[in-house]
Amino acid sequence: EEAVFLRKKITLLRAFSLLIGSMVGSGIFISPKGVLKNSGSVGFSLVVWFACGLLSMFGALCYAELGTRITKSGGHYIYILETLGPLPSFLFLWAEFFAIRPANSAVVSLAFGRYMLEPFFAPCAAPVPAVKLVSLLGYYMVLTLNSWSVTWSARLQTALSVVKLLALALIIVPGMMLLAQGHTENFQDAFDRQSLLLDKLPLAFYAGMFAYSGWFQTSFVREELVRPERNIPLAVIVSVITVIVGYMLTNISYYTVLGMQDVLASPAVAVSFVQRAFKSLISVVPVLVALSCFGTMNGGIFTFSRTLFVASREGQWPPLFSMIHIRRHTPLPAVMLMFPLVTAMVCIGDIYHLMNFFSFSRWLFIGLATLGLIVHRHRHPELHSPFKVPLFIPVSFTIICLFTVAMSFYSDPVNISIGCTMVLSGFPVYYLIIHRQISTRCHYLTHKLQLLLEVVQQEIKTY
Repeated sequence: EEAVFLRKKITLLRAFSLLIGSMVGSGIFISPKGVLKNSGSVGFSLVVWFACGLLSMFGALCYAELGTRITKSGGHYIYILETLGPLPSFLFLWAEFFAIRPANSAVVSLAFGRYMLEPFFAPCAAPVPAVKLVSLLGYYMVLTLNSWSVTWSARLQTALSVVKLLALALIIVPGMMLLAQGHTENFQDAFDRQSLLLDKLPLAFYAGMFAYSGWFQTSFVREELVRPERNIPLAVIVSVITVIVGYMLTNISYYTVLGMQDVLASPAVAVSFVQRAFKSLISVVPVLVALSCFGTMNGGIFTFSRTLFVASREGQWPPLFSMIHIRRHTPLPAVMLMFPLVTAMVCIGDIYHLMNFFSFSRWLFIGLATLGLIVHRHRHPELHSPFKVPLFIPVSFTIICLFTVAMSFYSDPVNISIGCTMVLSGFPVYYLIIHRQISTRCHYLTHKLQLLLEVVQQEIKTY
């Protein structure tokens, strides 16, 4: 009896929670090891963390302007489509679906499983099969919730954002107390130039940027945001500043309590920190960290389903995935599509190899999206944007992204070559199917799935 479309249910508080909930997840609890290992010293690792935060702020400001210029949901995909054209946007979609998103979701899911089981097996490491089983159960729970209700997914994200900030506070406070008491021995020779690994710095940046990744999430749900012209820039600026401060203090606390060698030797840095700092909370902090990862999984599913939804609506993905459940008003087919690939990557993947594997493709296309902002400004100088950043911000961010991507071929040629091959494999698919608009002759199957899932096309344009 009522129109079927995606409602505007993302308020400023929910937008802020979506960003915080997506950024503060597994990254700050697993990436410190990757950043330290590839930067070579405590001091340089802290420089990398701050530089990644500053770079994230530049990227977030670029995306905030893109979100006020381009009124459609879809994030990276729609920005590349509207500014650089259909081929690069389809290559992004291809790489995002088959490499970037499932690998990213697998990393977060494995971190969730590891921290969830850590209190039950400490001081030993949790069995790998058990970690992967719990990881998949957590992912399937989030998948079910996003299929069921947009409102409850958003409420869960708000609640878990509070949990994430509490988990960071429990790490920051004891570390700052020890530092105030004069425990600075772990910062002696913090900038040891002999240990600096210039060829590995791109991998250190990948690990750091993975921890910050999520600052672009509001761009995926632009059509569902209340007052997007005001709320996108406001939510982005406040959330990124909050996370930069939190991450810097968290890393200083790690090094104050653990030291360089302990961080490198730890399979779960936050758990090792708690074991050293206060054993009374040994079973509490890992659970808080696991809940943080749970929130990141929720934010990832919530946003990427909108990319598939928009791509289908634009004619670059099968039409079934632009349909909405008639009662729940969720993009059910788009939400459900990812679980086979994520399941496969969780079963066969390793966290750090997966991180390098998907980071190449992700930062390549983020760099192209901000390049698209420069192109869009040049092509449409008459277009008024309620939020506009200085030109040097998108220019510098684009150059850094593309330079880091190029350098990573030298740092980790195997995983980066796999990621590059995955992107290039989309070329023949585009020219054979999308560009030539060859019918897939699957209308009968689409109709049957439509009846089974109780989904229909969106009835009202929200952009």
